[in-house]
Amino acid sequence: MRPGAFIGIILVACFVVSTIIFYTMLPEFVQKGGPLVIVLMVLTMMDITFIIERVLTLKKAGGAKSQVQFLRDAMEAIRKGEMDKAIGLCNQQRGTMANVLRAGLERFQTVSKENLTSDRQVAEIRRAIEEANALETPLLERNLIALQTIATISTLVGLLGTTIGMIRSFQAMAKEGAPDAIMLSLGISEALINTAGGLTAAIMGIVAYNYFINKVDQFTYAVDEVSQEVIAILSGRS
Repeated sequence: MRPGAFIGIILVACFVVSTIIFYTMLPEFVQKGGPLVIVLMVLTMMDITFIIERVLTLKKAGGAKSQVQFLRDAMEAIRKGEMDKAIGLCNQQRGTMANVLRAGLERFQTVSKENLTSDRQVAEIRRAIEEANALETPLLERNLIALQTIATISTLVGLLGTTIGMIRSFQAMAKEGAPDAIMLSLGISEALINTAGGLTAAIMGIVAYNYFINKVDQFTYAVDEVSQEVIAILSGRS
């Protein structure tokens, strides 16, 4: 499924669920926040959805078993020249690290049978690893921009709701005679509820975005380190 279609389905589903919850389950004081509360609920649900998706994706990218154990076994096989065994371990492990290593090992097996210079063989192995890494990285970073965007939009929507609520409050105070206490309280309630909702969704999005960016950076760094070590070992065998 294309990322745009996935996000569209999530958006529609979150809107339907948020509307139902807003009119049937939320207390009356929250409903007084107005229709923008539904928008904030949609953004919060999308935050939660993308967070769950990122957690599952990064767990899958780590592979089937302990990455430390996999690397220990794979590197031992590579040092012994047991490339078929190392490739088999990569196939069993799956995940980003295993996919990148498998690409380099398979390319090594191919170029080692060709009449190429040592430098050319190393260049081919490095290119295969870089191409595999380039394919894996977007999967690790997918939907992170969406989290960042949701955080920004949530802040703005919350501010919009706050502004609308304050306008209603000032309209109630501007009436001749005694201010309309009901309209004044509704305006203040709307402003505060939207402020709280906007901040909640924004904080959740920002924290999640920074957390996942850090995890992706750590993952990418680890892949680069292992790739360089593998290239160094294979270059000694070319």
